[in-house]
Amino acid sequence: MSEGGGSFTLDGQVIAFAPGQTILTAATAAGVYIPHLCAHPDFPPHGSCKLCAVTVNGRDGSACTIEAAPGQEVRSDTPELHEIRRVLLQMLFVEGNHFCPGCEKSGRCKLQALAYDLEMLSPHFVQFFPHREIDASHPEFFLDFNRCIMCELCVRASRDVDGKNIFALAGRGRESHIIVNSPSGRLGDTDFAATDKAAEVCPVGAILRKEVGFATPIGARLYDQAPISQVDLQVDLPGREK
Repeated sequence: MSEGGGSFTLDGQVIAFAPGQTILTAATAAGVYIPHLCAHPDFPPHGSCKLCAVTVNGRDGSACTIEAAPGQEVRSDTPELHEIRRVLLQMLFVEGNHFCPGCEKSGRCKLQALAYDLEMLSPHFVQFFPHREIDASHPEFFLDFNRCIMCELCVRASRDVDGKNIFALAGRGRESHIIVNSPSGRLGDTDFAATDKAAEVCPVGAILRKEVGFATPIGARLYDQAPISQVDLQVDLPGREK
């Protein structure tokens, strides 16, 4: 990458970038949407969900982790890449317990919104139906592990912004799960607070504030008004409304 930035092409469109930008951040700044789930403008690239898969000069990679460089030829809006993204979404749905019609996060959930935007019509794979607990021990928040997709945004926010290390990822493979760092393993035995960054970053319904459920009715929520490919171009840049 050149010190003064430059430009690359994304599906034939010229995208200018500044030094330090990734393909994803440069595209978002230019008003071009690349599907993504674990990427967040307030944190360094993580590359865990792979939904931002792109083809760069003939090689596949994650748009959130690949630095923009002059002369790159990037493809994102292709049937092949969209099919890969649908398969990844289908796996996320069957690995947890996502009850979208009755979920408080419906209409504000990035996982659900991406499934709609990418026209995921069925889960396709056999449902795991894992046994996961709901932790209601905290006076202000629920932890619903059924919805967790292991994006680790709460882990990074609690560690890097809040300085509390309340959440961590444990286990491997299909046994991976988020845990709470307290002697009891319960959120109520931590100093988790409504003002924490970790309280607001969950893209699904795993961290839910109590006593405000359905204050905005389903049908009038963020992604009910427009698809995520339009909405997130307004909320996924530093300084913009989140």
